[in-house]
This record gives sequence, C-alpha cells and structure tokens, in this order.
Amino acid sequence: MEYETIALWGGFLVVLAGMILFDLFFVHRKAHVVGVREALLWTGFWIGLALLFAGAVFVLGGSAKGTEFLTGYVIEKSLSVDNVFIFLVIFQYFAVPPLLQPKVLHWGIIGALVMRLVFIVVGAALLSAFHWMIFVFGGLLLLTAGRLAFQKEHEVHPEKNPLIRLLKRFVPMTNRYDDGKFFVRSKGILMATPLFAVLLMVESTDLIFAVDSIPAIFAVTRDPFIVFTSNAFAILGLRALYFALAGIMGYFTYLRQGLVMILAFVGTKMIVSDFYKIPTELSLAVVAAILLSAIGASVLFGRPKPLPDGVGHEAAHEPLLSPQIVSEETTAS
Repeated sequence: MEYETIALWGGFLVVLAGMILFDLFFVHRKAHVVGVREALLWTGFWIGLALLFAGAVFVLGGSAKGTEFLTGYVIEKSLSVDNVFIFLVIFQYFAVPPLLQPKVLHWGIIGALVMRLVFIVVGAALLSAFHWMIFVFGGLLLLTAGRLAFQKEHEVHPEKNPLIRLLKRFVPMTNRYDDGKFFVRSKGILMATPLFAVLLMVESTDLIFAVDSIPAIFAVTRDPFIVFTSNAFAILGLRALYFALAGIMGYFTYLRQGLVMILAFVGTKMIVSDFYKIPTELSLAVVAAILLSAIGASVLFGRPKPLPDGVGHEAAHEPLLSPQIVSEETTAS
C-alpha cells in the first residue's frame, strides 16, 4: 500500500473517530428522548457534512470520484431507510423506552462501521482476485430485490437469532433495563440486561443489510476508500434519521418498491458490466429518480400503514424476552 493511500485512510479514520466521539460526548452526553425537530436538525447536519466531504472529493479526486461518492452515498442512504423500520420493530418487541433508544443506536452504529470496513476490505480483495465475483455480487442483489418485493412485512424473531440464543445459553440475564446498563452485577454474578440483547439484534440486523448494501456500492466503484466513506457518512446519520422518520414511516407506502428497483438496477449494472458500463452519472440520476418517485408516489397516492405499537411512546409492558430470564434484584456494576 502506497504512503499516500495509508495517509488517506489514516486521516479519514482519525476524523471518523472524532465524529463518533463528538456524537457520544457532545450531541448525546445526557440521555434524553430525541424529538422530531432535534432529529431533523441533526439529520441536516450529517447530510451537510457528507456534502462537504463530497465537495472535497470533487476538488481533490476529480469529478469521477466525486460522482462515485455521491452515488454510493445516495444508495446507502436510501437502503438505510429500510433499516429504520426494522429498528422500530425491534424496539417495540423489546419494549425499549425512548430514553434508551439513542444509546443502542450509537453503539450499533459503531459496530456497523467496523463490520462495513471488514466487508469492504474482503469484498475489494475478492473482486481484485476473482473477476467473476462481480456476477456473484450482482446476482445477490437481484435475489435480495426479489425477496424484498415478495416479503409481506418485516418480522423480528429474537428466539431464532443465533446471537441471542448464544447469549441466553452462556450469560444469565435480568428482565430489567437498569437505567440503560448493558450489564449489571447481582449477588456477585455478572448478568446481561435486555438492552444488550437489543444491541445484538440491531447489530445482527445490520450485518444482514451490509450483505445487500456493500455489493450495491461496488457496482458504482471498485475504490474501497470511496465505498467505505460513502457508507460511513450514511451510517453516521442513521440515528438522527431514525428519530426523524420514526413517527412517519407508515406514510412511505411505496418506498419498498423503490428500494426493490434500486437493488435490481445496481444488480443488473454489475452483471452487464463486462458488456456495457453504465456511466456513474447516469447511475446517480437513475437512483435519485427512483427514490424521489417512490417518495412522491407515497405522498400523493399512498395510504399510511400502521406502525408497530408503542412507536414514539413509553412502552407500557415489560420487555418481551423469555421466561428463562432471571428477575432477581440487581445492582449496577
């Protein structure tokens, strides 16, 4: 790896760490329920930051790299909207109080960034070593589009999640949130709280989404730096986007159809790349047009779908986990 490449990656990772610390110790240094107005302001902030970075890429890397970044960012941002509904379902299932949801999403974002970095490095290595992997990635996206098109509703089954099953097998659990702690100590025994189970669900969900979104951006560019930075900026704004959209997700009636079309388009682009390379500028225009059309159709013709019970309100019932969970009195460790 050349010195310039190492400096570029190192510099961005330092800046990324700074943004995460800024989010942790400044934006959400005190636990509070995030309102829609605050969420919209921070959503605008993260989008503006991504656009500033895109401007820097245009200036330093040229129009081709800049367009690749913007296209990757728009694709990842549009796909992340589907994550929002999954988070709604998870938080409702586990009856997570709104006060604790920002903490779960913050640590979930950190885990997502690490997983994306690993996926991107592996994906770039596979594409470099085996050209035919481009067809595998394209086929995977088409399969995902087909699955999403015929999937009725998002469902959450924690009892089937392998991470949750391993957690319950090897770590005793409480049935209380204990002021937002992931672990507590009871009678000298370290125990996990339901909040840690929620975090595992969020991380495993993002792992599945990463399998879809990473190949989608490799359809735009083979540059790992552009792939990771576009992913990183989209993910950094995911928490704010969640609280901005949580109460109105039911109005995006045709968003899923739009995401299906985006995945099908980028999957097709990868498969036909040996015969015809679709220009990046055209890809950006197509993805943006599909996304805006889906939103517009939802506003004009859609009928709002009911959201999961309890969205935007304090849950009135105990966390839904398992009869095996320990319910002893605990003290924070």
